[in-house]
Parts: sequence; C-alpha cells; structure tokens
Amino acid sequence: MIRPRDSLLLALRAITAHRLRSFLTLLGIAVGVAAVILLTSIGEGIHRFVLAEFTQFGTNVISVSPGRTKTAGHAPSGIPTSVRPLTLDDARALERLPHITGMTATVWGNSEVNANGRLRRTTVNGVSADMLKVFSIKVRSGQFLPAEDADSARAFMVLGARLKEELFGTANPLGAKVHVGGMQFRVIGVLEAKGQFLGIDLDDAAYIPTARALELYNRDGIMKIDLSYEEGVRAAGVSALVRSTLTARHGREDFTITTQEDMLRTLSNILDVLTMAVGALGSISLLVGGVGIVTIMTIAVNERTGEIGLLVALGAPRQTILGLFLGEAVALSALGGLMGLLLGFGLAQLIHLLVPALPVHTPLSFVALAELIAVAIGLLAGVLPARRAARLNAVDALRAE
Repeated sequence: MIRPRDSLLLALRAITAHRLRSFLTLLGIAVGVAAVILLTSIGEGIHRFVLAEFTQFGTNVISVSPGRTKTAGHAPSGIPTSVRPLTLDDARALERLPHITGMTATVWGNSEVNANGRLRRTTVNGVSADMLKVFSIKVRSGQFLPAEDADSARAFMVLGARLKEELFGTANPLGAKVHVGGMQFRVIGVLEAKGQFLGIDLDDAAYIPTARALELYNRDGIMKIDLSYEEGVRAAGVSALVRSTLTARHGREDFTITTQEDMLRTLSNILDVLTMAVGALGSISLLVGGVGIVTIMTIAVNERTGEIGLLVALGAPRQTILGLFLGEAVALSALGGLMGLLLGFGLAQLIHLLVPALPVHTPLSFVALAELIAVAIGLLAGVLPARRAARLNAVDALRAE
C-alpha cells in the first residue's frame, strides 16, 4: 500500500522530471487565470465606479416624469400627445406629502448664453430652490435660487463651475447680467465643481427658476419632478403616496415613477452580467489550459506504462494509480492557478498605474473562485488519462515496457 506522502512525492517527481513540459502546461493555466482576474478586475472596477457616480447625488430620491414607461415616457417637443403634462401645482402637491424633505421641478433645454462679451451654448436647467437638498450639491460662492412663488420668481441665475470660468474667467460673476433667448438674468451664485458624470460635464450648465424656464422654452408642463425623502423610510411607501396623489389629481396613472433604489438595482444587475460575461471570455483561456493538461497527462500515461505495470504488480490498488495521476493533474493546475493570480493581479495594478482614469478592483471572492476553477479544470482534465492508467493490465504494461 502506497502512503499518501509517497503518492505526493511521486506526483511532484513526475512534474519536475519534465520541467519544460510541466512549465508550458502551468503557463497555459496561468494565462487563463490571469485573463480572468484582469478582465473581472476591470469589470468590477467599472461596476463600482458607475454605482459611485450615481450615489454621489444621494440614494433617497424619487423621480416622476409625464407619460407611462410602456408608451416611452413624455413625447418630444412639437409632437402631438394625449399625455397630461406635469405642472408646478402637481410638484407643490407632492412637496407637501409626508416624509418628503425636498422637491425640485425640472425643465431643461440647450441655449446660447451671452455674458461679459462672450457667447456659449450650454444646458439651461429650470429648477426649484430645493435642488441642492435633493441632489446634495453645494454652492461655492453667492447663493442658490431663493424659494419664491412661481408667479413672482425673479430672473436669477446660478452658474456651474466650468460655465463660470468660460464666461467670466477669474472675474467675480455675482451681479452680472446674462442674456438667454431674449431674456435677461442676474447671476447670484456659482456651484461647486462636480466634474464628469458618465461622460456628461455637470459643471457646464446654468440654473434658473422653473417658472422662468417654462417661459423661456415655451412649455406647458415640467419635464421631471425629483423628490428626496427621509432616511429609513421605504421607497415603496413613498412611491405609493406619490402615485395615489397624482392619480387623484390626473384621474388616471399617466406618469412614471422611478426610485433611485430601482435604478441602482437595475444598473447593478446589468453591470453584474457584464462583469460575468467579461470573466467568461477570460475563461476560454482556462479551457485551453485544460485541454493542455489532458494532452500532457495522456502523454505521461503512455510514457510511464512500465512504471504503472510495476506498481500494479507490487500490489498497488487501482484507486492509488488513479490518485497518482489525478494528483499530478491537480498539482499542475493549482500551481498554474497561483502563477495566474499573481500575474493577473500584477497586470491589473500596472494598468491602473499607467491609466489612473481606468478603475480597477480585484475582489478576494474572484481570486478564490479563479483558483478553485483552475483546480476543478485540472481535476476534470486528469480524469480520463488517470482512469486509463488505472485500468492498465500489469502483464500487458510490463510487456509493453
């Protein structure tokens, strides 16, 4: 009976006896594992980056837009529609609901902005005074739009950080006059820089009262209502209140409610699928490595026919012969997996150093899973050659030698 320690020594001796062949087999598995680690690290990094971009504006937010989702929401401007628009009265009714901490009614468009002798085309957003509270935005200088009745909203404007730089440079813009589409606004504040959000420059925008934006863009209704609600309150409960209130006002449910939780959950699911798909692409290299193990182990069985016959003649059980070759296959794949983990992690960090803008994150769960998959592939790849070795007849094996 061969002891487990002796079986391990025999497997390691078989690996080191053919160093080049063993190294190439290890390399096949290592490249596969490295590809899986590298691609999933990039995928997971992008996953975390996108979710962080969304959550920077808060997670307790509910959005209401005109039209049902199944009818593609609100129609583009100029196209006849039977959808009832959302109004400022609707927004004020929602603002008075329990648990609501902030409300902003939004209208937006693209317009030429003229100030300080400079002309720029940018996004002009009509918003409410609570926009800062709803989206966790701060003012860098001056103040934000004051809370005023829609009928008496003054022509004030708040600039995004980049728009301020392009229109006024280093000069103080507070109190300056800005002309937009035949209307004149006075600058009362500048927002703190927020940077890019999924490729959109949040700082290249201007903000005016919603009522003024409705007049500027000649619209009957607002394009979206965003509501923030208290921490610890379930989004489903707030959504139900919003739905019942608007349905009572409109006589039917002709609007779409989207919670930040729903958006994040859907986005997370999509990104999870993409990460797994990217990892699956890397797994193709692992399968190629598995084919390499099958080939190498088949050659090893043919080369060691005499050794197998001698072990059987000495009384070694078939299970021991099977274990020897399976152990060799698993050892090859496990060592190759470890090499791949180091290579993949190193490449991921190197790419992050060379391209800091590319987010990279390597979860320990992915590392453990990649190594387990490598070992499993080695085990599966070694089954057929090992069974063939265990079934050899001792007399035939010794005669072949």
